[in-house]
Amino acid sequence: MRVLTMADVKAAVRGGAVFACGGGGWVDHGLEIGGAAVSIGRPKLVSVDELPDDAIIVTATAIGAPAGNDWEMWGVDYIKAVQLLMDHYDGKVVGVMTPQNGMSSTINGWLPAAALGLVVVDATGDIRAHPTGKMGSMGLAARTDYETIQVVVGGRRDTGSYLELVVKGTPAKTSNILRTASDMSGGFIASARHPIPASYVKQHAAIGGVSIALDLGYAMIEAEPKGAEAIMETVCRKTNGRFIGRGKVLKKDVHYSGAFDIGTITMDDGTGRALTLHVMNEYMAVDDADGKRLTTYPDVITTFETATGLPISVGGVKEGMEIALFMIDKQYVPLSSSVKDPTVYPEVEKALGIPLADYALKGISS
Repeated sequence: MRVLTMADVKAAVRGGAVFACGGGGWVDHGLEIGGAAVSIGRPKLVSVDELPDDAIIVTATAIGAPAGNDWEMWGVDYIKAVQLLMDHYDGKVVGVMTPQNGMSSTINGWLPAAALGLVVVDATGDIRAHPTGKMGSMGLAARTDYETIQVVVGGRRDTGSYLELVVKGTPAKTSNILRTASDMSGGFIASARHPIPASYVKQHAAIGGVSIALDLGYAMIEAEPKGAEAIMETVCRKTNGRFIGRGKVLKKDVHYSGAFDIGTITMDDGTGRALTLHVMNEYMAVDDADGKRLTTYPDVITTFETATGLPISVGGVKEGMEIALFMIDKQYVPLSSSVKDPTVYPEVEKALGIPLADYALKGISS
């Protein structure tokens, strides 16, 4: 068990930004919500092995498109989402977990944990950020024998867009309802979902996902006084990752649609050839100038601003900016049951117009 501190908040945001893969929230939001968590209480990070198999864990997150600009989400919304789930669940909830790492999503559950006397579980539904709730649901997406509870809270109060919604049903159907609610609320909303026993998390989650982000973040912070190149070299060393391109952003064609940011970013690879980065909230794949696939989800795919040596989100990337393209092969990260589930890929493939599953599932045992 580890009592989380403000230093941990900063490290989680810094390391989580690498696994954000261009999405995963915002640095300022992560620092704000994480700071609130360690100010109002003493949230504790625990290994799932410290919990009994029947301890109930819920996933706390945010749903929407990071580049959206008409949303409003307060810290109390995260708390209320978890509280509403607890109110509608016939049992005792012990802990919260995040479905993914990210600039703010690594600390998704810290504030409700601190406010409601729960623990933060050191596991993630996916080690990296992803566009759909199904991709972080630990293999629950296709199950019709599991009735989940999903809650969303948030939206702009001044425009009447604030929503509270509690739905029960299969994960596949309720996830689509929540995405619509996020869009109606302004594009981003707090959520709580999927009460499941610790025994299920132990078998299906990416175990230790929060600690991995924390350890990376501390190493990056330590390297910062040495400059941008030192930070990027540290990330490579700590993760077994590598940079596969470096050059100017040639074109950005990303648009908001149905609570998703969808499109492409084209960059010079440093040799005069173009790389195409496929975006659905996060970077999902990269093709070279000949159309050859270089990397695909669930590989970690991240852009760094070379001037700072820090990860930069899709929303922050601008045409003419000098960036470096980083990847970690999926063999070097813990994989949850979600990424091994072929049913989570078709809707993302349809939205992007490219194949993913054939690449993503290759070499992965179910």
